[in-house]
Amino acid sequence: MDKLCFVSVEFPDDPNVVGRTYWYLCKADGAEAGDKVDAPLGRHNRIQRGVIRQVLYAEGENSPYPWYLIKDIAKLIKE
Repeated sequence: MDKLCFVSVEFPDDPNVVGRTYWYLCKADGAEAGDKVDAPLGRHNRIQRGVIRQVLYAEGENSPYPWYLIKDIAKLIKE
């Protein structure tokens, strides 16, 4: 089975969650720490700009957070 790309994302511009990181599944190739992403945040899944802090490749059963709670990155932004 191929490994999936999980990314830990921080949202430094949101004062409600600054300093916290959230795990997402990233289906785009080439994600690296420091890249920016657009990702759904909160129970209303509002798309916000965040920064990848960590990248982890693992099989689904070894995801860093409960599988059924992980959301997908909406857009990877390489600068």
